[in-house]
Amino acid sequence: QVQLVDAGGGLVQAGGSLRLSCAASGLTFSNYGLGWFRQAPGKEREFVAAITWGVGRTYYADSVKGRFTISRDNAKNSVYLQMNSLKAEDTAVYYCAADRWGVGTPKPDEYDYWGQGTQVTVSS
Repeated sequence: QVQLVDAGGGLVQAGGSLRLSCAASGLTFSNYGLGWFRQAPGKEREFVAAITWGVGRTYYADSVKGRFTISRDNAKNSVYLQMNSLKAEDTAVYYCAADRWGVGTPKPDEYDYWGQGTQVTVSS
């Protein structure tokens, strides 16, 4: 049974930092592309960042480029999202997801497995 467990959310002031983590089990982790998405109240789930299998090419939404960094540790079956210079508009529930094709797609419908989500709240 595949399981993704998100962690690391919390309350932070604007300009601060948080590091999210996602631990995976039940899948051949190194073969999967991984993504982070977020969903704010009343809004659709939106792409934040992704990393491919293999060389680990990364992709970012324009809104987080230069502030957020996605990384993976295949030895620990984990993916991370380092979030710096946080803004109030970054407030959302953040979800990690795994894509069996490994390509790091920005399309949520193309992911096979999802974490339960972790709340990030940025106070202005």
